[in-house]
Amino acid sequence: MKDPDHGEKPSESGASAAGRSEARTGAPRGGKGKRRRRKLSGSPSAIASGSGPSGEAGRPAALNEAEPSRKRKRRRRSKSARPQDQSAASGASAPALDAALSDKKGGQKRNRKARHRRGLQGRPLASAGNPTTSLRPGERPGDTARPRNGEAAAQQQARPERLGAPFVAPGEPPAPLYAALDLGTNNCRLLVAQPTRPGQFRVVDAFSRIVRLGEGLGASGRLSDDAMERSVEALKVCAAKLGARSIRRRRLIATEAARAAANGEAFMKRVAEETGLELEIIDRETEARLAVSGCSSLVDRETRSVVLFDIGGGSSEIAVIRIGENRSSRLANHITHWTSLPVGVVTLSERHGGEHVTPQSFEVMVREVEAMLAGFESPSVDALASGSYGDGFHLIGTSGTVTTLAGVHLDLPRYDRRRVDGLWLSDDEVSAMQARLLSWDFAARAANPCIGPDRADLVLAGCAILEAIRRRWPSSRMRVADRGLREGLLTDMMADDGAWRRGRPRRHQRSFGSAQAGEERVKRHEGTEA
Repeated sequence: MKDPDHGEKPSESGASAAGRSEARTGAPRGGKGKRRRRKLSGSPSAIASGSGPSGEAGRPAALNEAEPSRKRKRRRRSKSARPQDQSAASGASAPALDAALSDKKGGQKRNRKARHRRGLQGRPLASAGNPTTSLRPGERPGDTARPRNGEAAAQQQARPERLGAPFVAPGEPPAPLYAALDLGTNNCRLLVAQPTRPGQFRVVDAFSRIVRLGEGLGASGRLSDDAMERSVEALKVCAAKLGARSIRRRRLIATEAARAAANGEAFMKRVAEETGLELEIIDRETEARLAVSGCSSLVDRETRSVVLFDIGGGSSEIAVIRIGENRSSRLANHITHWTSLPVGVVTLSERHGGEHVTPQSFEVMVREVEAMLAGFESPSVDALASGSYGDGFHLIGTSGTVTTLAGVHLDLPRYDRRRVDGLWLSDDEVSAMQARLLSWDFAARAANPCIGPDRADLVLAGCAILEAIRRRWPSSRMRVADRGLREGLLTDMMADDGAWRRGRPRRHQRSFGSAQAGEERVKRHEGTEA
């Protein structure tokens, strides 16, 4: 017998391992193990004689040299995955064997899943139990999903920065904040927003409260003490909201009530002293232009002419818009005629009574507004609907009156801006809604969720103004806009700053009231005092 170092005689452990190997090769096996043995059986004599030094226990050196280390590891795992050989020697019970098999299989499945859960560049994917890996900049673990669309006021006031902040790519500065405040004859409104896609923005915070600043203004010509006190309290809330954020630009305006009152300027000084807010009293031309700017996204591309009206608390703005082949990014540049009537829902209801309205008193209010519109020079309906003004003429209404009609038409259990803004109403539907409201008494109007007690005495006065506009410009359809001066302020400020044109030079704004436009293109009519 030769020296075992020359490989002629296998060791005892090698012989027993070879015997087990030959016993296993006798039973057919499927899968990779069978193919692996067939590939590695190039020298069966070496396996039978056990020639060569043994590297791995029970395996000749020829196999160790021919088989890569990865395959040897797989073979060792396959050996350890078959506990039946060990269970036969140790006498393990059947339940224990089943438990061991199930645990081993579960571990192998988890390992396979872990190997496949890899993302780009071989990096492991985010774990479902780690919320910080999917957070956007500015978020903290535990924050709930942020709403994308709509003006959820309650949620935005609770967490406005995270709820309204758009996604910002790494390395980019956060989107700036813009604020617009409108102190009208009936309402005090505030919007804080961030620019998103071109021509659009996301509301970060909002505030609205009925203050009735113009209450009693038509009779006395002055703002009452109670009305000013209500307005100052609402403006203090707005000041606190603005002070809690870093606002890039803001514009705070006051409209007809402060413009027409004898003590309007004195009230603005009081507001600055008590709230720190500097409000600007705008003229009627600016108010008409802002109303148009706020509704620019509701004018379709195929529309060629529009009559847009804003029925306010103390005044009503009307603009005739002609859109040619070259449409400007600013809809206000297409205004050809405009007017501002010194009448609104508050002033008209105080003169004629808003609680008890009969068909006869309603008709009186309509004729009063028609008399104001009689002196307004504008193109005829035939010219707007055809000819040089093109096809696609319709009305756009942006006011509480129009949105109330839309809510009643939809029979909403609660007013929903998302369903109202942009809604189309036919001429017959508007007439039906006006007749329905006129048939209700004050209690029925106050009980409607889309009207409420604060507007129950104002809604029919607004319907009278709307009816006068519809008689002057008959149209088969009208679009509802739940937006107004605040949206126009935000749109103009963001456009002036180039918020939607990154890396592009800012273009100068062209005002329809400038000298370049000329008196021929814009005809201004102030209306007659009632």
